[in-house]
Amino acid sequence: MNKKLKTGIVFAGFILLWQILTMTGIWNTYILPTPLHVLFVAKEMFLDGSLFVDLLISVKRVCIGFSISFLLASFFAMVFHLFPQLNDYFNGAIQFMKNVPPLSLVPLLILWLGIGEVTKIAMIVLASFFPLFLNIQKGFMIVDSQLLEVGEVFGYSKSQRFFKITVPSALKDIFIGIRVALGYSWRSIIAAEMIAASSGLGYMINFARQMSRTDRVIVGIFVIGMVGWFTDYLFVKIATRCLKGDLRNEWYNS
Repeated sequence: MNKKLKTGIVFAGFILLWQILTMTGIWNTYILPTPLHVLFVAKEMFLDGSLFVDLLISVKRVCIGFSISFLLASFFAMVFHLFPQLNDYFNGAIQFMKNVPPLSLVPLLILWLGIGEVTKIAMIVLASFFPLFLNIQKGFMIVDSQLLEVGEVFGYSKSQRFFKITVPSALKDIFIGIRVALGYSWRSIIAAEMIAASSGLGYMINFARQMSRTDRVIVGIFVIGMVGWFTDYLFVKIATRCLKGDLRNEWYNS
């Protein structure tokens, strides 16, 4: 039995259990609508364009925030690798900040930046920065020293050894950091949109909750899950191609 079939069985079992719970009246359909009703509502939201608009807004925010986070993480990981003495000064601050939940900073971000786009982008950056930074830094640190010695023998400068040897050798860890950070980006933007937004999937879910529209809440949850799954699947395809497929099984089993 292949992996896709096993996954399909699990999803089918979940839908069947959901249907049984609503049919038997264990949970009232007002609290837990039937799968068919949720599907019908999802079709309505898709046809009137509201779901598509909120989805595009959230995707845009994630793309912008994640791109900024990746650039910052790459830059700081490179600086700390090329100038290791800086670790003595900033390691404590890094360890402190990585343990602070981004959601706890929302009140301060709203006070400092308002409730506009900057606050939501900042949330994504804060949530995704450390998974990226720590994995990129780890990749730079575990490069085979013999490869660096060979580069030195060939007359490579420090910067040439970094870009021609260290970076390619660290690709696996960089890709792992990107994959983890993508998931954190989606979690953070949904939370931020629930607190300080008038658009996006998080806002849509929160507004549906206020209106007691459980069906719309479930639609939003499924859309987030599907989009997150699709972006992860697409990224894994790109990463395994870049790594020439030698880590395919590790990627798909992680």
